[in-house]
Amino acid sequence: MDDKDEDTDTFDPNLPEEGPSAPPPGWLDSVTGYEEHTGGDCTDQICPPPPDFVPKPENDKNASVPNVMVPTVSEDVARDALLQFVGKKWTYSSKPAKNLIFKELIPFTVYRYRLETFTESRSSAWESEPHTGQCVDGPQNGVSPPPWNVQVSYPPKFTNAVQKVRVPHSSFIKPCHRCHGNGKVRCTHCRGQGLTRCMFCHGSGHSRNRRCTTCHGRGRKRCVSCHGKGYKGCLTCNGYRNLVHFIQLTVTWKNQVFEFIPNRVPEFPLKKFEKVSGEAFFVDENLLVYPIEGFPDQDICDASKGSIQNHLLKYSAVSRILQQRQTIELVPLTHVYYAYSGNDYDYFVFGRENKVHTTKYPSSCSIL
Repeated sequence: MDDKDEDTDTFDPNLPEEGPSAPPPGWLDSVTGYEEHTGGDCTDQICPPPPDFVPKPENDKNASVPNVMVPTVSEDVARDALLQFVGKKWTYSSKPAKNLIFKELIPFTVYRYRLETFTESRSSAWESEPHTGQCVDGPQNGVSPPPWNVQVSYPPKFTNAVQKVRVPHSSFIKPCHRCHGNGKVRCTHCRGQGLTRCMFCHGSGHSRNRRCTTCHGRGRKRCVSCHGKGYKGCLTCNGYRNLVHFIQLTVTWKNQVFEFIPNRVPEFPLKKFEKVSGEAFFVDENLLVYPIEGFPDQDICDASKGSIQNHLLKYSAVSRILQQRQTIELVPLTHVYYAYSGNDYDYFVFGRENKVHTTKYPSSCSIL
């Protein structure tokens, strides 16, 4: 490398240092209907729905549930379920499952109550992009609509989704706050000099009483960060000098779910029910659903009433309730007692999938 390759005289005292990553207070204009975004505040601001968007429940209204038959499991189904369970456990032998003697099969009535509240929430924040000559939809085209009047495409009910929308007429052009409209910023690694101290000779130009071969005795090297230019291209405006600022609306749809199963069989872990389905014999869907009354299991009635009140208070304050749905499922659960080789054992068959839960199984082998 020739000495003149290291020469550089690129320092520009007028080139500013890199500015803040976010617009400073007072940098951005105020947009009607979004005055909570003061100055350069780019954080998400929750937009509570206006009062006429909040549904009001009717007093003294309730839902009734039809009667339902408790499902039963036959011995053949119970044996097949155990064989499938054993087949997935390589330490278990299938011989006991094939030769066991059933003593008793006891079905239980297990109800699962579920309340789903489909909500929509909206928040807004300042965003920006480089101005590359694109059209800008600013206040000259009209007043920006309020957050809850911005049109969006709705997803299917009871599904989670997020959509980001640019608020109409909220855009305007400003010089880039990071490079002050220059398109480039002073290199912080070399402080705009284009050269940095040689790390081999520590800037002396000599190493072991000999001329440093790395910097050719100059004591300085071309800055590897800016390649000797003394400046870098602005990463915020990508060198275009100006930014288009606009308010971005984030619309979030979420299915808020509450589930409840009364604990009627203490020996069976309730969490097991999370992985299986049941028979839905009651489905009630409306803008707002009402508490279940007159159902044989009072715990289900209490869960319905409490969860509906909780969802209404919790979600209507910061989001819009679009639809509610409450269901009651009958989840099959059978306690199976059997004998094998003179010993008594038991297991549970549960769910429409006929899953098995057991804490003890005969003839399990161990690996030494």
